[in-house]
Amino acid sequence: MQAYYLKPPNVSWGLLFPLAWTGMFLIRSGQDSHSLLSVLPGMIALSVLFGTSSMLAVAVTFEKKAKAFERLLLSPIPLYLLMLAKTSGAVLFGMFNALVPVLLGFWFADLSGADWGMAVPAVLLIAVVSTFLSLLLAILATEVFEVQTLSNFVRFPMIFLCGLFFPVSALPLFLQPISFLLPLTYGVDILHHAIGGEQLLPPAVDFSVLAGFCLLLFMLSLRSINKHWIG
Repeated sequence: MQAYYLKPPNVSWGLLFPLAWTGMFLIRSGQDSHSLLSVLPGMIALSVLFGTSSMLAVAVTFEKKAKAFERLLLSPIPLYLLMLAKTSGAVLFGMFNALVPVLLGFWFADLSGADWGMAVPAVLLIAVVSTFLSLLLAILATEVFEVQTLSNFVRFPMIFLCGLFFPVSALPLFLQPISFLLPLTYGVDILHHAIGGEQLLPPAVDFSVLAGFCLLLFMLSLRSINKHWIG
């Protein structure tokens, strides 16, 4: 994290972009506490998504160019353990990013009724699934801008299809099935339930599906590493 979190792509996409969106929605909400509570879960998820994906894109790509990743792959530890260690920095960075909208939310709205025992595990799972998704994309690219471009093809549709700032039920019928194929939909639904009281699916279903996405993306990443780097 010390080596990579102040790299320009990470500062612009991982820090400034979520902060700009958070400020925009805070200004839009004004003093309306209900309106703020309805968009706060989306702002948290957005900060986690861009924080984790930007951090991992920068770290993996720079280490691939410096041939440092190849040296790591030669270490006498299991590949899955190596990748869990490698992605833990991005997970922590994403969770740290989530503190920005949360602290601003405490300043502008009454969050005393929020269920943080549900929200914190949801933020952790969103950070993990976003990290593993970014790892899968970073394996396929050789430059930071390539990873960011690939990531944006995934991240920006998620902003509009995963219920971040308006409900999935408000989408056209033909788009709603796509929403349920995206992992962020389930994480945002948990946050909406924990903070705003709104609910699309039971929390147990959301947590189970989100955990399943984490496992699936991690296994796909390991398979891709074996195919492209180890062969």
